[in-house]
Amino acid sequence: MGDDGYGHFQLRLLQSWQLSRDTDVVHVAARQQRLITALAITGPRPRSYLVGLLWPDKAEARALESLRVSVHLVSRQLPGLLVNDGAVLSLNSEVDVDLHRVRAGIRALGQAGLNGNMAACLPLLRDAELLPGWYEDWVLFEQGRLSQERLHAFNIIARESLAHGDYETALEAAEAALEVEPLYESAVGLLIQAESRQGNAAAAIRAFEKYRKKLKEEMGLTPSDAMFRLVNAVRDSQSVRPGDPY
Repeated sequence: MGDDGYGHFQLRLLQSWQLSRDTDVVHVAARQQRLITALAITGPRPRSYLVGLLWPDKAEARALESLRVSVHLVSRQLPGLLVNDGAVLSLNSEVDVDLHRVRAGIRALGQAGLNGNMAACLPLLRDAELLPGWYEDWVLFEQGRLSQERLHAFNIIARESLAHGDYETALEAAEAALEVEPLYESAVGLLIQAESRQGNAAAAIRAFEKYRKKLKEEMGLTPSDAMFRLVNAVRDSQSVRPGDPY
């Protein structure tokens, strides 16, 4: 039980939506899910902000009524989950939100590096897809924001792993970044370097050629000069020339 006697709440927003109290999964209607999710993602907010976010197409009076009903239903079903401070609503600070843990980990990567724990960061980040199947504009914005944060984190892990000689982790992190953004040139470069330093020159060059083809087909562009220099250095170091069998 939590200190307030209502139990310990755990909110999952990654991969799928789920709210648990202690060890029991709680069924929550869609309208209440949206309110809980908005507070989990955006933090404490005035009621006026929430009605504009959650019911943008409703007249203000109807939107305020929808919010009032949602707050009432959540408070009745899940006492202790919401903090109702008059004009401002928030989640109880003791609610364990998986999105918050992921973002805290990403911030730690950017501030303090990996401290030798590079591979352990990857599984959590790879599975950190926010609310797939939710298509409201504010959710789509947050999905894109988290994707960019994950992309940055994968890049840090790949770069730092490469610098520490952990080529397997560098390769995995670069591949994870490319799952998020297939045309992310920095990740392609790190992938090429990881493959090359493991002695896989042919795989490095295949990765480049795949990227070059996709970039041309989807964007009508060619790789940067830096990318060509990188792959040419791989060819030179391994005596692999354009046209040679891999």
